[in-house]
Amino acid sequence: MKTAYIVKAYRTAVGKAPKGVFRFKRPDELAAETIEHMMKELPNFDKTRIDDVMVGNAMPEAEQGLNVGRLISLMGLKVEDVPGVTVNRYCASGIETIGMATAKIQAGMADCIIAGGAESMSYIPMGGYKPVPDYKLAHKGHEDY
Repeated sequence: MKTAYIVKAYRTAVGKAPKGVFRFKRPDELAAETIEHMMKELPNFDKTRIDDVMVGNAMPEAEQGLNVGRLISLMGLKVEDVPGVTVNRYCASGIETIGMATAKIQAGMADCIIAGGAESMSYIPMGGYKPVPDYKLAHKGHEDY
């Protein structure tokens, strides 16, 4: 099994939703700028060596919807040859992508992956725009409700 390494790690600043400093900053823009900053720190690194961009997102709706991982890959790397994927594992979405990236590298399925999360609770109301719970299950008192 190959060994996987974390070469660079970045964290954006945190603002208070929905009125914080990032309330008008799209999450895909913020993540793309973080990737751009990382690539400036690695000036001799060839972007085409990146096998994937994996982005976790708990609420993939509105500005952080669609395949935001692919959008962030395009916006941050400015190359079309690097794919992107969006992973939803709710609060563990970002850490899940790091685990998935590690597993792919260890299994020999990839050599270099950018992994992390992107979210803005200023854009999405708690529970999403149209939550539709299973009312039959909720009425029975299931612990998830």
